Amino acid sequence: MTAEVSPRLKVPLIAIGCACLIALLAFGPRSAMGFFQLPVLEARGWDRATFGLAMALQNLFWGIGQPLFGVIADKFGTWRVLTIGAILYALGLAIMAVAPSPLWLHIGGGILVGLGVAACSFGVILAAIARRVSAERRSFAFGLGTASGSAGMFVFAPISQGLIDTLGWSDSLIAISAIMLVIPLLAIPLRGNSASSAFASAEFEQTVGEALREALATRGYILLTSGFFVCGFQVAFITAHFPAYISDLGIASRWAVVAIGLIGFFNIIGSLASGVIGQRYSKPIFLAWIYIGRSIAVTLFLLIPATPLTVTVFSIVIGILWLSTVAPTNGLVAVMFGTRYLGMLGGIVFFSHQVGSFLGVWLGGVLYDLTGAYDAIWWIGVALGIFAAIVHWPIREEPVQRPALEPAS
Repeated sequence: MTAEVSPRLKVPLIAIGCACLIALLAFGPRSAMGFFQLPVLEARGWDRATFGLAMALQNLFWGIGQPLFGVIADKFGTWRVLTIGAILYALGLAIMAVAPSPLWLHIGGGILVGLGVAACSFGVILAAIARRVSAERRSFAFGLGTASGSAGMFVFAPISQGLIDTLGWSDSLIAISAIMLVIPLLAIPLRGNSASSAFASAEFEQTVGEALREALATRGYILLTSGFFVCGFQVAFITAHFPAYISDLGIASRWAVVAIGLIGFFNIIGSLASGVIGQRYSKPIFLAWIYIGRSIAVTLFLLIPATPLTVTVFSIVIGILWLSTVAPTNGLVAVMFGTRYLGMLGGIVFFSHQVGSFLGVWLGGVLYDLTGAYDAIWWIGVALGIFAAIVHWPIREEPVQRPALEPAS
């Protein structure tokens, strides 16, 4: 009997392991884009608003693509979506490397990389994981997948800076582009769609339209979606502009590498802890405290004179709070609606996140060019953090009522 059970146990472990590696590869390069800002601008003679718009478009198209690729993965399978995403990601980085004008920077580094990340990152990956684990273990599994994306941030911060120092920024982007083509191989164990889920028989039968109307009529889902907008605004601004901000403070550039690396490392710890906490305690209340913590951390960072020590401490704290929102947010969607359309419904929540990301990155560049400083965008993020805490508090962590629906046969 042991010999029969053991092989079955290995399959989800292999699949989840590959999903985590894909999350690492998908999230790593895009989180290191801030290291390329100053070298690209120096080489091309563009301003920060130009680069900021490219990164803003990247976040926006990541958000636009997420629910679309979620629907495709739910229906036609995860492997197909991940393969398409890897190709788009690699092509976008390659175009960014040779972009002769801002238009091509926006197409490559913005639109194509954004769509590539959408197809390869959390929405598709977490939905694939959710179909392979029980509800009792799902929050921790989400935390594990999120932590893997966080590990990508930690790994690619020194890799990206090292490649830029050794090869130059353009060849570095080409090298990273080639790495993305490993994703289709890693995606092989993730073949399957929502119908092939180990828990498909326990889900309710719905059309895409029915699932969408149900979600949009659920107050908790709307509040969750509006709150996740704030997460995107805050983290995308820091990802794109923090290295330049540290340079503006007169602190040596090596501390930018340290800062992003620390955010990535402690992001791993925060994501894993988030999965455990979300499994045991109220996810909405936990999310509210995360946003309050971010606002407090940024406020103190702005009010205390900046030094390498304050940059280090801030990076550790914000790293713990960085993607700790992802596991409980996706967990709440799964609790409310199940996993059948988790790729799509989680993708819509994430679209809100990416609209926030677009505004955070773009406004960061625009307000810097207008005022010569990032102070205004930091304080906007503090205010939005308080707003997010307020809207998460009343969310109810329970399945939606479906009196007219019958379980799938």
